[in-house]
Amino acid sequence: MLRDKPQRGYWCECWTQDCSQETRPVLRASFEAHSAPQADRWVAVALRTISPALDPDASQEAWEWLYDGRIATRKALLRGEPCTVTVTQARIRITWTIRPVLFLPLAHRQGLELPAGAYAFKPGALEHPS
Repeated sequence: MLRDKPQRGYWCECWTQDCSQETRPVLRASFEAHSAPQADRWVAVALRTISPALDPDASQEAWEWLYDGRIATRKALLRGEPCTVTVTQARIRITWTIRPVLFLPLAHRQGLELPAGAYAFKPGALEHPS
């Protein structure tokens, strides 16, 4: 389906960071949600999936959000506010972020040919130096 207008939605990300070292967070996953329930469900599924492997403190953090925090998250998203859910397992911090966004429609391409400028891109050109 081709959309010609921006669509409201939510951009969801999952980041991890080793708290015992001075390292930057690492993006592990991202997700395009088209509703607040879909966005918080993405986090809920991840937390339910990993909770059996978490230590008792982290598991408690996860289940507290699943039982109480999820409702507050959904309400905040419906008000257009960004949300963050964090669980710390040993020295690893796992953070899910959900931000309200406008998804812009992309130009429709005819046929299989990419625009001429697409071939000028060199793999690795956008990588950041370590």
